[in-house]
Amino acid sequence: MGIFDFLSKQFVDVIDWVDEPGTLAIRYPMQDREIQNGAQLTVRAGQTALFYNEGQLADAFLPGLYTLETGNLPVLTALMNWDKGFASPFKADVYYFSQKEQTGLKWGTQQPITVRDKEFGPLRVRAFGSYSFRIESVPTFAVKMMGSLDRLTVHDLEDQLRGVIATAIASALGTGEIAFLDLAANQSVLSEKLKAAVEPAFAAWGLSCTSFFIESLSLPEEVQAHLDKASSMRVVGDLDRFVRFQSAQAIETAAGQSGGVAGAGAGMAAGLAIGQTMAGGIGAAPSAPAAALGEDAYAQIEKLHKLLTIGAITQEDFDAKKAELLSRIR
Repeated sequence: MGIFDFLSKQFVDVIDWVDEPGTLAIRYPMQDREIQNGAQLTVRAGQTALFYNEGQLADAFLPGLYTLETGNLPVLTALMNWDKGFASPFKADVYYFSQKEQTGLKWGTQQPITVRDKEFGPLRVRAFGSYSFRIESVPTFAVKMMGSLDRLTVHDLEDQLRGVIATAIASALGTGEIAFLDLAANQSVLSEKLKAAVEPAFAAWGLSCTSFFIESLSLPEEVQAHLDKASSMRVVGDLDRFVRFQSAQAIETAAGQSGGVAGAGAGMAAGLAIGQTMAGGIGAAPSAPAAALGEDAYAQIEKLHKLLTIGAITQEDFDAKKAELLSRIR
């Protein structure tokens, strides 16, 4: 070997890796360089280093500072048939694994999940949230996920992990044991349930799901609009009273706006409409106790007075309608 070949040959005497954001594992970049006997190996907190000889796991190192020699490489020493201390450089593939928690990851259902709700029947539900994970079993992760890759990042695994989460959600929600409204009100309990559901799949890859949160449970817009209407109807109760109240409010708003003749005309038109509504409501009203009828009549007289005050009806209209209402409760 010539002098230039000798000078160009490099021996690794320091092996060290600083965690990179989003990187789970790397193969230490040595190319054809050999590790010098007595080299220093640094494994930082939250890391594990694995040595491989011709594809076979040789030695594992937990956090600490090591001098690489026969005493610290028992498996590799046996594989290389070193029956006594060695002094020459050696070759090995060195992999670093980061076991710190990978946080702030998002998950969501790309397509709505159809669930059989005990109250509303079949519903299509969307869910979104966040989760975190870490490498729990380095040997399992090295075999199942890392293989012979030079680098593996969180981004490389996200689609696979989100697929597992979507499957777990479909299985957990598809039973229909808990009504949707109860699910939305107890997201912390559901989060724990789903975390337990995804754990087995994560563990099979050497991972641990360290946190799992549901941040939103929602229905398609058209379904939500239908539920909102149903809720509004239950709150309103008496639809006839609600319509009359809304009409009176609309008249006050129209009269209060600056619109001159147009505003007054709108108020008069609305006044005629509410008068007809009231007349129809009174004419079609079933027989009721005198006290209830009286209360209703006085309430309508009060609304008529408001219409008179804002100029939506005339004094003659008010007097006539008032006399008619009072005659019904005498």
